Amino acid sequence: MGKNIRGQKLAFLVTLLATTFFTSAQSGSFEQVEMKGSKGSMLVGDVLSSFDNPWAMAFLPNGYSLVTERMGTMWLLDDKQQKRFAVSAVPTVTAKGQGGLGDVIVHPEFETNSTIYISYVEHDPNDDTYSGAVVERAKLNISDSGAHLSDRELIWRQSPKVTGNGHYSHRMAFSSDGHLFITSGDRQKFTPAQNMAMNLGKILRLNADGTVPSDNPFYGNGSVTEQIWTLGHRNPLGIDFDEQGNLWSHEMGPRHGDELNIIEKARNYGYPVVSQGDHYSGVKIPNHEDYPIYKAPETAWLPAISPAGFIIYKGDLHKSWKGNGFIGGLSSKALVRVTFAKDNEGKWGTEEAERYEWDKRVREVEQDSMGNIYVLEDKDGGRLIKLQPSN
Repeated sequence: MGKNIRGQKLAFLVTLLATTFFTSAQSGSFEQVEMKGSKGSMLVGDVLSSFDNPWAMAFLPNGYSLVTERMGTMWLLDDKQQKRFAVSAVPTVTAKGQGGLGDVIVHPEFETNSTIYISYVEHDPNDDTYSGAVVERAKLNISDSGAHLSDRELIWRQSPKVTGNGHYSHRMAFSSDGHLFITSGDRQKFTPAQNMAMNLGKILRLNADGTVPSDNPFYGNGSVTEQIWTLGHRNPLGIDFDEQGNLWSHEMGPRHGDELNIIEKARNYGYPVVSQGDHYSGVKIPNHEDYPIYKAPETAWLPAISPAGFIIYKGDLHKSWKGNGFIGGLSSKALVRVTFAKDNEGKWGTEEAERYEWDKRVREVEQDSMGNIYVLEDKDGGRLIKLQPSN
């Protein structure tokens, strides 16, 4: 009798431990990351999943999420942020250099229209040394057996396609009034950023279907020109709105001089005429202060942080961070927190408040509807990490 009871207790204990381990494995809480703050603080993050060359993340209204991998896979994650399905019928991409599958965002009315937007790089079918970023919208269909895209429609292209495999940018964001903003890099060609006949080196504003709003600043000046909202950008890899509706974007400078900009209609941000950094060859570029006709950044980093991914935090879970910006740092291997303020004259003051390091390149930053903050590490094996609330 005693042996039987002890056996039952042992079996129960084994089952309990197995269940606990399985639950921990599903939540990712069995592995944690400590992130050392530059001002002596410490953040702790729970590892939830891992990916190969992850690039972007977006949350669905039900708590599920989508993660893109640059090589061409899109994952549907469940509400615990565990991989559920590889989404089928995703655009086929040829990943070269910085190009491949890129951003993904969710239409503001996803609950009624199931629409998402995807950016990726396409190559010229006649000469694959030429390439450019494109944006598609599609329906996301989810069932118990899988997830797939349907009704795919190409709504925007970088124009023209050029050689090389860098500075595509192709980040996206929706404004509260339903306009789609797209960042378009200069493709490492410098002068397109100031060429109004090209949409390279610009931030574009479109309607949700890809048509051009009639109140765009250059509307009526040609199909490419009328897309332009701002110009003079190099490689803007992060874009988000604050709670007051102001649009912010960061971009990689040349040799240092990474920028954080408030994006104002029809403004010229100066590249390649001015920059807070210099050319990689060592040739000096005049600063914005030398030519005040160009809009200067609100913050610039020297040395560079190599910014990628960006949110302005709008949740309540991390109360002291509400309204702060979070930028993924590639070369800086950090999550960079910035603050925003306006003085009595209406001038912005932004500054780096702190950076959190754990020796990993950070590709993406996202927030869910509950106010949780997530980061995606760069490269193969890049982990999805959920930040624990900090005291």
